[in-house]
Amino acid sequence: MFTTDHFHLSDADRAFQQDFERGSILPSNFTHRQHLRLAYTFLVQHGTVDTAYAAIREAIQGFLQHHGVDADHYHETLTRAWTEAVALFMQRCGEASSADAFLEASSALRDSKALLTHYTAATLFSDAARQRFVSPDLAPISTA
Repeated sequence: MFTTDHFHLSDADRAFQQDFERGSILPSNFTHRQHLRLAYTFLVQHGTVDTAYAAIREAIQGFLQHHGVDADHYHETLTRAWTEAVALFMQRCGEASSADAFLEASSALRDSKALLTHYTAATLFSDAARQRFVSPDLAPISTA
């Protein structure tokens, strides 16, 4: 069972999330690692994949709107799948004092192509996957 009881946010994690939500971070500076950090912060705060995912989705869509980025840039499957992947690695890790500590202990997550072990490229980068969540077609991402 997924639990975030032993995961914590640093002051820098909180500041990062606030900066993201305010739009202080430029889209060009919002890297893969920052996407993972955002997922970690929301998972710690919300405690479940579903509620964290809903909050992340809203935050990313607000971020794109704030910066005038076309809403079509948002990718539903990538957002959900990375949230599930971060939760899975949190479950495996067991504890962390911050997002940075978690990400240092979870090197496989830092590979931006890691989801391609769960999805074919054709599925993951399809228009259907961008518009709605598409389940993995190679291997499940499981936090159960």
